[in-house]
Amino acid sequence: MHRSDEEKTKFANRMRRISGQVNAVQRMIEDDQYCVDVMMQISAVTGALNKVSELLMQEHLKSCVRQAMENGDEADRDQKLEELLNVFRKYSK
Repeated sequence: MHRSDEEKTKFANRMRRISGQVNAVQRMIEDDQYCVDVMMQISAVTGALNKVSELLMQEHLKSCVRQAMENGDEADRDQKLEELLNVFRKYSK
């Protein structure tokens, strides 16, 4: 999978924001902030990471999986389907 520079920049920016949020949570814990406030920030970080994961899955489906389905290579197609099944299994727990 080859992402455009624009796509890479968008993902990098999202991950930098998430990193900043994680650092803020760490500071909140060190500063003995109210537990519910810390948990709310953790929830925001989790949501942001889930969004990145969702965007990556979309990208994967539209590129790698589509290509495997169209290229006629049965082994490649089976591999991509097995990868997707493993991802779905992991996220459905």
